[in-house]
Amino acid sequence: MAIAPPTRQQVQVCIGKAGLPLGSLVYVQQGRRQNCAFAYDETWLANPERFNISADLQLMPGHQSHKAASPHDSVFHGAIADTVPDAWGRRVIARDHAKRRRTAPKLPPLTELDYLLAVDDFSRVGALRLRDQNGTWHRTAAEGRRTTPPIIELEHIYQASRAVERGQETAEDLRYLQGKGTSLGGMRPKCTIVDEDGRLAIGKFPSLNDARSVTRGEVLALKLAQLAGIDSAPARIVTMAEVPVAVIRRFDRDGDDGRIPYQSAASLLQASREEDRSYTEIADAIRSHGHAPTQDLHELWRRLVFNLLITNVDDHLQNHGFLHVEHGLWRLAPAFDINPFPDKERESKTWLSEEDGPVTDVNMLLARAPYFGLDRKQAMRILAKVHAAVLNWRQVALGAGVGLRAHELDDFAAAFDHGQIEATAALLEG
Repeated sequence: MAIAPPTRQQVQVCIGKAGLPLGSLVYVQQGRRQNCAFAYDETWLANPERFNISADLQLMPGHQSHKAASPHDSVFHGAIADTVPDAWGRRVIARDHAKRRRTAPKLPPLTELDYLLAVDDFSRVGALRLRDQNGTWHRTAAEGRRTTPPIIELEHIYQASRAVERGQETAEDLRYLQGKGTSLGGMRPKCTIVDEDGRLAIGKFPSLNDARSVTRGEVLALKLAQLAGIDSAPARIVTMAEVPVAVIRRFDRDGDDGRIPYQSAASLLQASREEDRSYTEIADAIRSHGHAPTQDLHELWRRLVFNLLITNVDDHLQNHGFLHVEHGLWRLAPAFDINPFPDKERESKTWLSEEDGPVTDVNMLLARAPYFGLDRKQAMRILAKVHAAVLNWRQVALGAGVGLRAHELDDFAAAFDHGQIEATAALLEG
């Protein structure tokens, strides 16, 4: 049987609100094999404001190739891969494609490039923008219009998402949801929306499989994080007919709709999803690439303490991000996607260090505090503030901003009331 010739597609990559030419992405597929190459544009390399958009690229002329390190990794360079739809977005795209193939059986299977191009230009995460050879932005609306829905359409989005979860979606549901996914998240139903003040936000919906109010739990975690002194994404609950939706502000736009370059910690570390990586490696990357390394090292350690005390164990490298500041220097993005997990073992996904393994208790964090630039006194001061914030979880949970009911507190208690809270209290008293 003859092997089909490879298919080659080229996409122009631009950057920022102005859409400055950044480079070209070439995607090649032959059978199941896929790879890509990226080349910076000469005008970008000559720009005095130039910087490297992704840690796995060099700021130099010529094509730089990339292929997936494992079946679970992306075929694209890190910062480009960070803009691909998450598992929920991919599910919507795949369902829509499957429905269309029933009436058009010759429709080719989806490729990784199809998923990359399926995100609305207006809401793509970070500052990267993609356009075709005719100069048209991929998935864009006519001038003066947006495909990203306003917050008043939450009910419509929720009903369409619920239909997808049930496997009862219509072609209209899928058309409506197309392109509204986000790269910041996982399998849970969500979409990008325009908030009442015109700013981009993520709307996260309850799932059919939820055993507790997960959306209220995430807003609770983000509000506690702010009380703990952590720079975190602003979040609130919007209720529609008794359905609590978490509305979380996007942090990759400025007040003028300017786009801020973004890459995940996974991209910064050039990490495969099949590797165990560590917070000390993130600390090393902050020292090498950080705009304010001392501040960010302290902030990272504060988040480690907080994650332990609220049992946020979904701390993989895609759930940590960096925003570009200037001249190739990056800062920690606000904390996002932090959730209490009362039904999980208190053990981090990302290791503390290669020697320590996963984070499991407060004493190991204190022992490693010097690696994050903290002396004992500074570390204890952070510990005290985080501990005090977490102790206040019931009052915050019952407040108007979160809206849990008294009988729902038991669903979360195991995440907040545990031995590490007591161990921290003992350390602070000693």
